[in-house]
Amino acid sequence: MARKADRETIDALTRVTDFDAKTIEKLAGVGRPVNIPERWAVMIENTPADKAYIILEGTVEIRRHQESIAELGAGDVIGEMALVNGKLRNATVVAKTPVKALHLTDSDVAELLEHDPNFAEKLQKKATERLD
Repeated sequence: MARKADRETIDALTRVTDFDAKTIEKLAGVGRPVNIPERWAVMIENTPADKAYIILEGTVEIRRHQESIAELGAGDVIGEMALVNGKLRNATVVAKTPVKALHLTDSDVAELLEHDPNFAEKLQKKATERLD
């Protein structure tokens, strides 16, 4: 359920993402800012998708089959495609540093998709850019 977006979250999303102002306002209204401690496993490979995050500060390590395959940081979205596609997680995500992120539940993502049917396409574009 959307709530009033706080200015700090809007500013952080504006600084680190290229989402348009309307999407940022909606993201900040449905997501919850969270702090994730260093070495915390944020997501585990082969588990059901129930959340996604937009990294506002810090770095995470992506591991597949216990092998490091990438590092992501501010502006990157993690966990989104498993939610949108209804699949199991294909990697484990571990905080390499303390991380500030915007936490989005599966219902938050559903609300965003209802608000903007092209949101899934925006997430797919971000994921594709990350792979390039």
